[in-house]
Amino acid sequence: MEKLSELEDPRQPSNGTRHDFREILVIAVCAMLSDADSFEDIALWGRLKADWLRRFLVLKNGIPSQDTFLRVFRVLDPKQFEAVFRRWVGGIVGALDGMVAVDGKTLRRSADGDAPPVHMVSAFSTELGLVLGQERVAGKSNEITAIPELLEALHIKGLLVSIDAMGCQREIAAKIVEKGGDYLLAVKGNQPTLHQQVRDLISDAQLANNGFKHVDKSHGRTVMQLSWVAASGKEIDPKLWPGCKTVGCVVSQRVVGDRAAELEERYYISSRKLTAEELAKTVRAHWAIENRLHWMLDVCFGEDDCMIRKDNAPQNLSLLKKIVLNLIRADKTDTAKTSLRLKRKRAAWDDDIRMKMLGIHRL
Repeated sequence: MEKLSELEDPRQPSNGTRHDFREILVIAVCAMLSDADSFEDIALWGRLKADWLRRFLVLKNGIPSQDTFLRVFRVLDPKQFEAVFRRWVGGIVGALDGMVAVDGKTLRRSADGDAPPVHMVSAFSTELGLVLGQERVAGKSNEITAIPELLEALHIKGLLVSIDAMGCQREIAAKIVEKGGDYLLAVKGNQPTLHQQVRDLISDAQLANNGFKHVDKSHGRTVMQLSWVAASGKEIDPKLWPGCKTVGCVVSQRVVGDRAAELEERYYISSRKLTAEELAKTVRAHWAIENRLHWMLDVCFGEDDCMIRKDNAPQNLSLLKKIVLNLIRADKTDTAKTSLRLKRKRAAWDDDIRMKMLGIHRL
């Protein structure tokens, strides 16, 4: 609530606003934590839990309607909201170690008329499982323009930032190094010269069989992974790719039952000196943004099925879901070993659990 108070109320007082702006946001956070995914759900949950909410909110004119929630999130400045989110995250995690994965996700049902669906780029702490920030991709642009803006807003000093091939751009590499971080960038055909240089450097390591093997067996499938690294030397121009020290290759194959998928071969460059084992570990950690963030937003929060389309509402609602995701992941009071889906249901069913997740220890 302290951080939310830093947001400016986007509504005009002359329009006869009946509900406190910060209270609207607090109700939305509490409801989303309690398994409410839509503005209709949020308003209904608020009405059913009005007595509980009045323990720490005034609610002078009762619970806002779903239309009020929608209007507020449509006009709420997403840049301000995201800045407050980043400050709040910084306060709950302190100094970060390890790795930050950056990747994009499309809100599939958010297309509005001729406007394409909203596409968000997120930064994710793979060690903590927390979202550190998000940036919306401009309508006629792509992730290449959004990633530098996101990086500019984050504290990445000492961290390893991993990005897929879309982010393998000289300006992005330079931005990461400038801010004191290291990069691990996937290299594909969008950088044909660099791709061939990396392949040539890795070929000697592969011929010498100087690699690392990792096998993971879980959920009825086996994933085999081989990785190799080599020093970038003088082959990779440091003026184009500042600080580049390592090139790498990871070959993986998934086997489900007796069916083996095709081999997947991926190439990388990094400004950090990595061993073959470290490369394999960081590549697996990067995939966590798909499993622990994007998949969770779809399965547990119904993001792909959300029909919110107008103005800033899709972007702000996406951030609201990430606030709740972080609340659950950062919570140390609920020690039950349950899924994120069930943790939301526990928060919905048990007022004490909800209060502890929100950091309210007594009233």
